[in-house]
Amino acid sequence: MIAGMYEQDFMAYMIFGLILNFAFSILFGVYLSKNIGMQEMMESKGDKQQSILVSLSLFIPYAKMLITLYRVTILQIYFLNKGYTHKEFWIYITNDKQENR
Repeated sequence: MIAGMYEQDFMAYMIFGLILNFAFSILFGVYLSKNIGMQEMMESKGDKQQSILVSLSLFIPYAKMLITLYRVTILQIYFLNKGYTHKEFWIYITNDKQENR
């Protein structure tokens, strides 16, 4: 048993969590590209690396999906509600240096 459930159930939750992650990630990417533009996104993308915890979260059911929803929340609460643009969020999330904002 893993986390109080049988291995088959745990794997089913894990696979469903990955499917939800990809669905949320694709929808969030489409949303950003629609508001920023693909060409603008490619030109302003930085070289920020994801942390190792984000990469390891693929193995925890629903963790990657929650990280994507956390990014959506940051976009809405911190950026859009304070008058920043989608492009400023993109620069914030993809660049290491804060001086670009």
